Amino acid sequence: MKQFDARVTWQRAGQDVLDGHYSRAHTWHFDGGLAVPASSSPLSVPLPMSDPAAVDPEEALVAAASSCHMLFFLSLAAQRGYVVERYDDAARGLLGADADGRMAMVRIELRPAIAFAGARRPDPQELAAIHHLAHARCYIANSLKSEIVILETA
Repeated sequence: MKQFDARVTWQRAGQDVLDGHYSRAHTWHFDGGLAVPASSSPLSVPLPMSDPAAVDPEEALVAAASSCHMLFFLSLAAQRGYVVERYDDAARGLLGADADGRMAMVRIELRPAIAFAGARRPDPQELAAIHHLAHARCYIANSLKSEIVILETA
């Protein structure tokens, strides 16, 4: 079994938390030394208690699903002899009530625009097959109960 760690830090910094008007800004720390400013989304907690310049957990979840799918797609395309020149995904997550009435990321839409190099290009059926296999192998997608769809763009 592989283990992945992240450290999340927040500090009160003298704020009165009992009234609910405190900063949700915090930091994500990763093993390579990267520290990422994070916060609740301003869509969930209004300004100024959220930091709109920071990454929020909802965005991070969508990015993780997109990134995982892309990495498997690149590997599978290369195995089939396709050279991907550029992969640009405008992924979107939709937050809403799930079947139990709880707030959840109910759908993640991946919208990759993929440019291939060289003469060898997948036809639409082969492209769909690569996406299908990438989705099946993506352990982020396999870990989520929300729907994840791939909406290929040109």
